[in-house]
Amino acid sequence: MRIADDLVADERALRDPASSPELLTAAAHRQQAAYRTIGRHPEWDAIVRPRIPAELLGFYDGNISARRHLTALSEGTEKDTVPAWRIVEPTPAEELLGYYREAEAASGVPWNVLAAVNFIETAFGRINGVSTAGAQGPMQFLPSTFAAYGDGGDINAPRDAILAAGRYLAANNFAGDPHHALWRYNNSDHYVRAVLDYADLMAADPAAFPAYHRWQVYYKTTMGDVLLPVGYFSPTRIPVAEYLATQPPR
Repeated sequence: MRIADDLVADERALRDPASSPELLTAAAHRQQAAYRTIGRHPEWDAIVRPRIPAELLGFYDGNISARRHLTALSEGTEKDTVPAWRIVEPTPAEELLGYYREAEAASGVPWNVLAAVNFIETAFGRINGVSTAGAQGPMQFLPSTFAAYGDGGDINAPRDAILAAGRYLAANNFAGDPHHALWRYNNSDHYVRAVLDYADLMAADPAAFPAYHRWQVYYKTTMGDVLLPVGYFSPTRIPVAEYLATQPPR
């Protein structure tokens, strides 16, 4: 199956020190699209999985598991509008890694867990907007929760938000029961499993975090997954059909 063979080629490019930044970005975008597509089709597993080489199989399995948990988490939430968000360039990967390490040293919550939360919540800060529940900033805090754990910081500042997430998870006994602490962050077992899947992958594979940092924002709609590229901005929700009519074919 071509999607499997192309995914393997992209995984290898993402691990090749000779790959240019442009090639890494293109490979990461295709990697993201492949995992989203395969994740929607468990009936393909018997065909796709045997085509993945042994050295990539753990990474493949972890990504498919995370994707399917996120799909289950968002089941039935398709919108007929696109969101009132702005999509921006993420904070540079090395800068974010420094904040995760700082928060780990202060709270005991591993850097890769904080990175996985940041990844799932806002694609490392690409999403600048308020959730339907009223959560804000790169780690998606309710203002009242951030007031308790933000130490006087800015809910929209990556460093302040990441440090606050470390404090919040530590206060909810991450050291003793990580599943419970993450469930308190978002009350879903699927969310917890997806965070831990991505966290495990980032801890085990040096190629994971840089690749995920290049992934884009897709929004689940009644017309399918819609790419919201950097530069997207809408001050209000607009019908998805209206938005798509203004976009060039992809």
